[in-house]
Amino acid sequence: MNLATILDPHPDDAPALISRGRTTSYGVLRDQAARLAGGLQGLGIEPGDRVALVCANNWYFVVAYLAALRAGAVVVPLNPLNPPRALQGQLAVVGARAAIVGPSAGSALASVDRAALPELRHVISTAPEATSGDDDLVALDDLLAAEPAPLVERDDDDVAVLMFTSGTAGAPRPAMLGHGNLRANIDQVLSVPQAERVEGDVSLCVLPLFHIMGLNAILGVALRAGTAVLLMERFDPQSAAEAIARHRVTLVAGAPAMWAAWANLPGLPADAFAEVRVATSGAAALPVEVAERMRERFAVEVVEGYGLTEASPVVTSALGLDCKRGSIGSPLDGVEVRLVDADDEDVLVGDEGEIWVRGANVFLGYWGDPEGQCPALTGDGWLRTGDVGVVDDDGHLFLVDRAKDLIIVSGFNVFPAEVEDVLLEHPSIEGCAVVGVPHPYSGEAVKAFVVVAPGRSVEEDDVNTFCASHLPRYKCPEKVLFVDELPHGLTGKVLRRELRDAVPT
Repeated sequence: MNLATILDPHPDDAPALISRGRTTSYGVLRDQAARLAGGLQGLGIEPGDRVALVCANNWYFVVAYLAALRAGAVVVPLNPLNPPRALQGQLAVVGARAAIVGPSAGSALASVDRAALPELRHVISTAPEATSGDDDLVALDDLLAAEPAPLVERDDDDVAVLMFTSGTAGAPRPAMLGHGNLRANIDQVLSVPQAERVEGDVSLCVLPLFHIMGLNAILGVALRAGTAVLLMERFDPQSAAEAIARHRVTLVAGAPAMWAAWANLPGLPADAFAEVRVATSGAAALPVEVAERMRERFAVEVVEGYGLTEASPVVTSALGLDCKRGSIGSPLDGVEVRLVDADDEDVLVGDEGEIWVRGANVFLGYWGDPEGQCPALTGDGWLRTGDVGVVDDDGHLFLVDRAKDLIIVSGFNVFPAEVEDVLLEHPSIEGCAVVGVPHPYSGEAVKAFVVVAPGRSVEEDDVNTFCASHLPRYKCPEKVLFVDELPHGLTGKVLRRELRDAVPT
């Protein structure tokens, strides 16, 4: 079943999108998607062709996404702020036949070497003025004037989306998500009673649509349920809070950095989130103090969940569960989870193990891998996530760390999160990240990057002494580097790879 059919059951006059001050109804959105699908077919786009979307969170992205799916194409969402070299590389990897480009990405794509992209036949611009006198550009508005195209049927195992992810395999690769994968996870999310949508619901989508959380867990779920989505192109805590109140937003999914910004933003009234009934956090651990601050200031209970691109993305949720703070909850209906040791055997309750996931939401593999040879999938369909977790006696899961970030010092395992938790207890440390670096004697050593709290000061020796009082010696940092800020990805995760690469060891 083509994923684009999630639009079909809803009343014509029900609001679907709120973007750039305009509301688009389901009836209008269906018509626009059908016409743009016809326009794409008129350019020669065929089922299975890759169509890149280089757009921010706005109406352009959504109608192009649905139209490409409707035409049977494979959608490749890309960051519109990518530098030209990165954009060119991603377009080349997937062999994109067409690229639909939003206003913020025009200059980057203009700098791409088109000769290096022989398969890229069409660049479709959302800015009509950009196509004037340029024979290489097609105006999106012109394609929207085409006759509506009938839906192209797709099987569950046909690829719907190629989503670049560092995921379980290190360097970013395109994960193949089928129509069935995406639809399954949407229904798995909606099976959580507390996540059910009701008439009048409005979801905030400020997480990027070129990431799977924004694309499927927010946009896809809302469109399947027939509720509205408020699209925001960038996150500013003040304007986002004002928009939440103005549009009576009822569901907010965010990264920890978003919740921290709101929790500490001066001047927000106590009723700023009065209509919000579901508040979730993912992508990284939510600090306990942030969750408590949101509850105390705004009466908002922020709960955590867990997912990854290869699982389309949601695996677990703490919604409706009486979990201890810090738990990522329990698996959704239809999702199996195991914790396994280095011998691929199930661990005991309370022991750490790599999280394995199985279900209809688990992806088809990575683009370019030989069929049946995806390194992240076992022969019987389990996804090796690369994440380390532990489960308590109540069956609630806690995320310990990324397996691939594991540091091994003289044969002993060190999980960065354990060291970071200790560092953050120091009153003069506002932020930190820990990585492993080569060491001539112990194999690896722990290096800490520390952001000092405003108005405070601390010396490296003080940090070392503090850590030594809380951790075994092999877990203490060999070197502490003070930095003004830590590099974060768009989902809020600290980019440890950048820290390893940026500073000589």
